[in-house]
Amino acid sequence: DRVWRLLAALGHPERDLPPVIHIAGTNGKGSTLAMIRAGLEAEGKRVHAYTSPHLARFHERIRLAGQLISEPDLTAVLDECYAANGKEPITYFEITTCAALLAFARTPADYTLLEVGLGGRLDATNVVDRPALTVITPVSYDHQQYLGETLAAIAGEKAGILKRLTPCVVGPQEEAALDVIEARAARLGAPLLVHRQHWHAFAERGRLTYQDERGLLDLPLPNLPGPHQIENAGAALAALRHLGAGEAAFDAAVSRADWPARMQRLRDGPLPAAAPGIELWLDGGHNPAAGQAIAGTLAQMPARPTWAICGMLNTKDVAGFMTPLAAHLQRLLAVSIPGEANTLPADTTAEAATRAGIPAETAPSVEAALATIAARDPAARVLICGSLYLAGSVLRANTATAP
Repeated sequence: DRVWRLLAALGHPERDLPPVIHIAGTNGKGSTLAMIRAGLEAEGKRVHAYTSPHLARFHERIRLAGQLISEPDLTAVLDECYAANGKEPITYFEITTCAALLAFARTPADYTLLEVGLGGRLDATNVVDRPALTVITPVSYDHQQYLGETLAAIAGEKAGILKRLTPCVVGPQEEAALDVIEARAARLGAPLLVHRQHWHAFAERGRLTYQDERGLLDLPLPNLPGPHQIENAGAALAALRHLGAGEAAFDAAVSRADWPARMQRLRDGPLPAAAPGIELWLDGGHNPAAGQAIAGTLAQMPARPTWAICGMLNTKDVAGFMTPLAAHLQRLLAVSIPGEANTLPADTTAEAATRAGIPAETAPSVEAALATIAARDPAARVLICGSLYLAGSVLRANTATAP
C-alpha cells in the first residue's frame, strides 16, 4: 500500500514503462536477468534493468537504457520521490524502487527487466498489471521469517508475480514448488513454459544444448561459471524465444552476460596482487541452494587445494550453506562482514563450519585471511563467500585502492 500511494502521487509511472519482464525466484534471478539483458542488447534493444542488492555502489541497481543511472539523474528522482512521499512511512527499498520506476518511465527503451527484491506477491516491484513476461527461477529455502517455513509457502509468495493471461517461464523446481506455481497459473489462465516440460537445457560435449518446440540450439557454454548456469541460461533462452529474439541474442545471452560476485575470478587489484600465486574467486551466495551450486562448480574445477574465506549474516542458514562445501574445502577462515550490523561473528561462523566438517579458524579481515593462506599454501585456490554484503565489501576494497 505504501508503494501504491507513492506511485499515485508520482502520476503512476509504473503504467508508462516499456514492456516489462518480471523475474522472481530464490537463486538465479540476477544471472538470468543478466543473460536476458545481454541477449536483447545484442539485437540493438535498449533495456532498463532494476536489480538488488548493489555490490560496490547504489547506482548498480538502476540501469537506464543500458547505462548505470548517473548521479544527477539518481539525485533528481530520489528527491522527487522524497518530496512526493512527504512524511508518510516508507522503506528504503520501497522508495528506491519507486525512483527506479520513475526513471524508467521517463527514458525511452524497448524493455524493462525487474528483479524481485524479496518474495514476489508483496514485493515493491509487483506493481505492473500486465508485464510482457514473468520468470520464476528455482525456488528454495531463504528468508523463511518473511516467506514461510515450507517450500510450498515460499513458492506461493514467488508465484505472486504471475498475472492473468501473461506467460511465465519456469526454471527447475522441486515438485512441491511447481505444484503451487502451476495451480496459481491455472487460476489466472497464465501460460507456463516449464523446464523439462516445454524446454530443456543441458551441457553436451562442451557445448550448451537448448531445445523446445521450435527446435534445437547449439551454443557455447555460459561464460558465467558453474553447472547451475546451464539451467539459468535455459530460462533466459526460453524468455528470449518467447520475445521473438534471434540467433545473435541467443549467442550473446550465454557468452556476454556480466554478473559480478557469482563465481567471479578476481585477477586484478590489490587482493590478487598481495597473493600472486593464489587463484582467487568471489561468490555472494548465502543459502543452502547457493552452497550446493558453489560445491557443484568446485567439483568441476581442476584439482587444487581449496580454502574459503567466509562471512555471513546472522539471518541465514549457515549450516545449510556450509554442509555442501565440506567435501571441497581444505580449511575455512571466518571473518565478520565490515560495517554490517547483522554480521555473524567470525567465531560463530568458524564454529558452524567445524560442525559441518570443515576445519576452521578466524581472521580479523579478508586481507589478513588471504595473507595467512598465502603464507601456508601459496598456490591454493581461495573462495571468498557467504554474503553479497561481504562480496560488495571485497569489490570496493579491491578497486578503490587499485593502481
